[in-house]
Amino acid sequence: MGEPRSEKTLIFRVFAFLLIPFMQLVGKYTLHGSENVPKTGSVVIAPNHYSDIDPIVIGYALYRLKRMPRFLAKASLFSVPVLGWMLTKAGQVPVQRAGGAGADPLAAARRIAAAGHAVVIYPEGTLTRDPDYWPMRGKFGAVRTALDAGIPLIPTVSWGAQRILPRYGKLSLFPRKPVDVVFGPPLDLSTWHGKSSDGKALAEATLLLMNTLAAMVGELRGETPPDKRWDPAEHGQSEIGNFEKATAKNPKPKS
Repeated sequence: MGEPRSEKTLIFRVFAFLLIPFMQLVGKYTLHGSENVPKTGSVVIAPNHYSDIDPIVIGYALYRLKRMPRFLAKASLFSVPVLGWMLTKAGQVPVQRAGGAGADPLAAARRIAAAGHAVVIYPEGTLTRDPDYWPMRGKFGAVRTALDAGIPLIPTVSWGAQRILPRYGKLSLFPRKPVDVVFGPPLDLSTWHGKSSDGKALAEATLLLMNTLAAMVGELRGETPPDKRWDPAEHGQSEIGNFEKATAKNPKPKS
């Protein structure tokens, strides 16, 4: 059987009409591990985050797999005329930055999961601060949502989006850039079953997730990731805004 009819709503078709031609113009996409994404039912997709355009890459990849993703997105996007309305109608979830007031995004993510949809939660919570674009330390949201709902957590990575739009850089339209997307096997969370409120358990499971993402990115890049995940707090970096501009640095990763 195909995906639930409720997934491919008119709003998703509008997004596809607007975005897919552009994405096909700027990139050539290769999907790996598509069999790891359930064709129907609830699932948490946990990707790496290294470019402002990589969420669209992940959304496009999932659309190709006939899954209509729900993202946790910056709340400021919901105040943009027309776009905010479309995001709301498509079931996307606003996330307030820096402790801003608002609804609990993880509660909304759990409702999405309970409805049988695919929810995309970026465990880093923001663009990686690692100078070489490796996945950095993670936050608990993706793991907690999967444990709460008892659903698969799919570690997902892409590489190549930085060629289209570097972190805090300018959009490059031509030529078309190769982009790979890898959906890994569901992460084994059995050790932490029933411990979604245990901080130590969440930290352990999240570290496993981030190390898995780093290893997957390493395979795509043909490189060995650092032994330790980058922690912005240890380097005096803000997790909001253009940290490279603030520190007068603009490191470029290997392509």
